[in-house]
Amino acid sequence: MKILGLLGSPRQGNTALLLSRLLEGASSCGANTISYDLTRLDIKPCTHCDACLENGQCNIDDDMQVLYRELESADVVVLASPLHFMSVTAQTKGFIDRCQSIWVRKYILGREPLGSGRQRKGIFISVGGREGKRLFDSARVTVKALFASLDVDYTGELLFAGIDEAGDITNHPSALDEAFQTGVCLAESQS
Repeated sequence: MKILGLLGSPRQGNTALLLSRLLEGASSCGANTISYDLTRLDIKPCTHCDACLENGQCNIDDDMQVLYRELESADVVVLASPLHFMSVTAQTKGFIDRCQSIWVRKYILGREPLGSGRQRKGIFISVGGREGKRLFDSARVTVKALFASLDVDYTGELLFAGIDEAGDITNHPSALDEAFQTGVCLAESQS
């Protein structure tokens, strides 16, 4: 089993800790894990050039080419982004927009978006500085749309409100344990 972690936080803090704990939990049960920091990759914005309409391939040559291959080989995709203005970060959104070529494969070309047609799971991790029942609604809709386009089942989320300052997540009574246990459960569900 391969779990792909994608971190879209410009600050190495709360969201990074949660993703790291989830991957540690999965690794402890034998899962193969790999993660990428979207903020450190060269991911150019989608130019809506429509080149992908021909064959479902993006013609922009940057680090997304690596991520396309990683998405195809992953069994689980974990997308981690703090909230910025009630949605995912710009770095995360840039990655999502570049998945347009995969969307084309599914909805225009009628192909399996990531090939093989196997079942994949998706988890969303996020923190937000404010409180509120609907705090994560906008981000959740965006991530669910991405996962649907990839044929990845939205199977779970770790969402924590009131987490704003770097390191605040360490003061939450259960967040890091929940992340670890989510990773364990993911790995065990595939074995």
